[in-house]
Amino acid sequence: MNITELARRLRVRPEELRNKLPELGFSVGKKAIKIDNRQAQKIQEAWSEMKRKERLAEKMLQQKTRAAQRDLPDSEKIPITLPGVMTVRDFASTLDMPVPRVMQELMRNGILASINERIDFDTASILAEDLGFKAVREEGVVEEDVEGLEKIRERVESEDGENLLPRPPVIVVMGHVDHGKTRLLDAIRKTNVMDSEAGGITQHIGAYQVERKGKSLTFIDTPGHEAFTVMRSRGAKVADIAILVVAADDGVQPQTKEAIDIAKSAGLPFIVALNKIDRAEADLQKVKTQLSEYGVIPEDWGGTTVMVPISAKAGTNIEELLDMLLIVEEMEKENIVANPEGRGIGTVIESNVNAGAGAVATVLVQSGTLRVGDNLGVRGTQFGRVRAMQNWKGEDLKEATPSTPAMIIGWKLAPSVGDVMEVPENIKDLKKMKSTDSSMKATEEVASIRHIGNQETEETEEGGENKKQIVNLIIRADVLGSLEAILGMLDKIKHDQVGVKVVQKGLGNITDTDINTAEATGSIVIGFNVRPGGGALELSRDKKVEMREYKIIYKLFEDVLEELKKRLPAETILVEQGRFGVLKNFKKIDGGWIIGGTVKVSKITRNAKLRLLRDGEYIGEGSVLSLQLGRAELKEVQAGQEVGLSYKGKVKPEEGDVLEAYTEKRIHNELNIEGISLR
Repeated sequence: MNITELARRLRVRPEELRNKLPELGFSVGKKAIKIDNRQAQKIQEAWSEMKRKERLAEKMLQQKTRAAQRDLPDSEKIPITLPGVMTVRDFASTLDMPVPRVMQELMRNGILASINERIDFDTASILAEDLGFKAVREEGVVEEDVEGLEKIRERVESEDGENLLPRPPVIVVMGHVDHGKTRLLDAIRKTNVMDSEAGGITQHIGAYQVERKGKSLTFIDTPGHEAFTVMRSRGAKVADIAILVVAADDGVQPQTKEAIDIAKSAGLPFIVALNKIDRAEADLQKVKTQLSEYGVIPEDWGGTTVMVPISAKAGTNIEELLDMLLIVEEMEKENIVANPEGRGIGTVIESNVNAGAGAVATVLVQSGTLRVGDNLGVRGTQFGRVRAMQNWKGEDLKEATPSTPAMIIGWKLAPSVGDVMEVPENIKDLKKMKSTDSSMKATEEVASIRHIGNQETEETEEGGENKKQIVNLIIRADVLGSLEAILGMLDKIKHDQVGVKVVQKGLGNITDTDINTAEATGSIVIGFNVRPGGGALELSRDKKVEMREYKIIYKLFEDVLEELKKRLPAETILVEQGRFGVLKNFKKIDGGWIIGGTVKVSKITRNAKLRLLRDGEYIGEGSVLSLQLGRAELKEVQAGQEVGLSYKGKVKPEEGDVLEAYTEKRIHNELNIEGISLR
């Protein structure tokens, strides 16, 4: 077997494999290309055992570390203040730890939670203790109405079976960025949504309905998984079926794994759409193998997961995919029912502020029927009344039955994504809003997602301070889904030398206040699908505040990374060259001398820097002005050549001296962040 092939199977570089083999007891030369199959088998077995021991050692180390952190006296634990309820993202930000690290700790404690999953103080405080912190409950904070989050579940479970009727299944499309989620929905709807959006990543949370063989299917489209996970974490079972989109040329990626975990933890049946089969790099067997490693076994391999090879771009096998959804719906039909009678109740799947209509939100009705004129109750408070409703095509609706997404006009202020909307039995049961502020201001308060930026200084092991270069941002977005998606991406940036701090964020157009705050904090103002309002543009010019507008989330993210790269400290790398033995000093020139000698080792290039060595001691330094062989000027000279060298320096070289040549290369450190790469 070829060494390269063996390294590929072991998922390691060939050089690393060759270096490790002697440690494993295998005598294979460093230049070996092939080994016999029997020895290759033994190497694979030994490698697996080595990796097992390494994982075990790492696990033991982590256990000892956690135990040591738990056993720390309270006086040595870091005090932190936590609210009664918080998302995993907020918890990680408070601890200033990477979100995956916190999610891993949750999983160790038997809790499978995604980035926007809400955890209570008791759970968070136990985890904080394990990680070396001392949690203190935040005072004066009103906890969420947990009862309100359970209303949909209770309503659905308490419905009389005789009143339950079939409803359209609600389908969520999930998958890694750029694997084709929006393109697939575009193909399903057969409307050119892509032309109205500014790139391959979904900008807004939407809901759409299509007909197939006389049946309706409702699709929820989410930017990443943020909106869906918020909805699920708030106690609402939003979707009935999931489509997991995996690019056949790219395979299983981090968000693919996250989607699988979300679907499994929600008990959500799903089918896999193997997209981009029209590409030359597509490898269906490889992708199926990767999926099987996560317990997703295709039907043709004896498993239970339906996998449909498609090309969303070419429209290949889209109808087959819809037929598979109908089959899954038929298998789950006992669960896909609702009572259309009674008061409407559902989940907010989109929320924004419209310049003409004010606060606007899309609700997915899940039980009962919502009608024009109904009062809107959210968290026990009257949020307004349905003045008008529209479906996904923009057509007016008089009523919305279960599984119908309806855009509602008539809110006093925009609710949060994931909020439960319920028509009250009696309007007097709802509390009146305490604030009469404009919907724009109220929406900003609703959208005030807690986000703690990276600290500007960190303590080093030696006790000194390590200055961290921080990019301050003020972010304005059009809808909550976009704002959460942007913050979710920024959360991934964890680096020792640079960081991002969100100074201020909100919904709606960029204001004068944003510009003034940016001037005071040295921030960049970022607008996503919004414009500068009033005199904000002129004010930004007067105050020389940098303001940027975006329509594509990933373009925004890439620009932030580029900004961070500029702030990385540069590093000077020395590249050693050859040694030059001085045989004769011919004459003095302006700023130096012309000398003759022999290149002893390697090579010397024109413009190289030089160290002057005499009797084993460095006595001067300089540089090469030119290299000459006879009358010819050379760019570089090799070992063994006898040449003339124009030396620039203050100390005169003499016969017997040695000049050491080297070059300096000033490079900026790479911005390497786990799970992130610039396109």
